[in-house]
Amino acid sequence: MPAQILTTDDLREFKLELINEIKSLILHTNINTSNTQRKYLKSAEVAELLSISLNTLYQLRINRQLPFTKIGGTIFFEREDVEAMISKNKKQIKISFK
Repeated sequence: MPAQILTTDDLREFKLELINEIKSLILHTNINTSNTQRKYLKSAEVAELLSISLNTLYQLRINRQLPFTKIGGTIFFEREDVEAMISKNKKQIKISFK
């Protein structure tokens, strides 16, 4: 059985192919995750989504204004619950004509 010898050029070519494949996978993953919204969000994500501080989010949670689930030490919020809270607190503008 003849032995195959790998040269540094072979290794360099393999490295470039591997890097291009990884870039392609990362790009494909980023496109898929940006188009789909996750059902469950962590506290930092909800605070950023609502443009509020973590302390304000904590108060919403403690006052039972925003439902949550705690698994281990991690708190999760359903995206639908966050959107429902926003809709529930929506204020209608009264227009008066004089």
